[in-house]
Amino acid sequence: MSHHRITGVFSASATPLTADNRPDFALFTDHCRQLLADGCHGVALLGTTGEANSFSGAERRAILEAALKAGIPADRLLPGTGVVAIPETVELTRHALSLGVTKVVMLPPFYYKGVSDDGLFAAYSQVLEKVADTRLQVILYHIPQVSGVPLSIPLIGRLIAAFPETVVGIKESSGDFNNMQAIIAAYPGFSVLAGADPLLLPLLKAGGAGCITATSNLVANSLRTVYDHVHDEARAADVEAAQARINAYRTLSNSYVQIPTIKAMVGLKTGNPAWKRTRAPLMPLSDADYAALAESYAKLP
Repeated sequence: MSHHRITGVFSASATPLTADNRPDFALFTDHCRQLLADGCHGVALLGTTGEANSFSGAERRAILEAALKAGIPADRLLPGTGVVAIPETVELTRHALSLGVTKVVMLPPFYYKGVSDDGLFAAYSQVLEKVADTRLQVILYHIPQVSGVPLSIPLIGRLIAAFPETVVGIKESSGDFNNMQAIIAAYPGFSVLAGADPLLLPLLKAGGAGCITATSNLVANSLRTVYDHVHDEARAADVEAAQARINAYRTLSNSYVQIPTIKAMVGLKTGNPAWKRTRAPLMPLSDADYAALAESYAKLP
């Protein structure tokens, strides 16, 4: 997998909140350190799991700055910088670069639906031309079930051709394994990263580059086992057991509204109930759901 520009296990990290609904920088940076200690190659902060689009630009910048101030290495951070307005995407991307963070995950503009590939190509092109920094490496973000804006395989190819040193990967969160395989086949060397934990093992076997996933907030060590030993026949049983554990955690997190559930599970893992907090419009789990979740969590492998 060394031919990929970006490869490894990255956490789509959750963002904890204080009692007055502000980002909890201390708890967040502690979580980032733990994710790296548990085996993540990096932290993909401010994505879907991180509730990024519920935070202002100033808050997003402050969260990234807090991670760096706490000693998280810049080369292990992959902030989400794609928002609806092109100038704001440019601003967030430039801000990351100004701090030495060169890898970002970039949603397409997602308010208008049914836009053409030409429109999406123009949007990404305008961002990258305005940023104009040769250090930048962009991971496209394909999550059409949430964004409502799919990134087609031909569009991906146009962006690679136009910006071959910059557009280097994609977080493929549609859950469509056939689409992942088609991207790998069409663009050798392009980093395809699974957004769904159960697909990490088959994706790696198909030539994928790794993952950016929510369940890594909970079982990063198991994801790292899969990543490190996928091609080691002597460790096949360990890999299968790790993937089964990953799947069990993912299944439980999907049994309720996913993001509040991931946060609640992090709270159960760490013993810190502050993790239960979410920012509207997302709501914490009800007391009944939380009790049921805690009972099921205690039985996980």
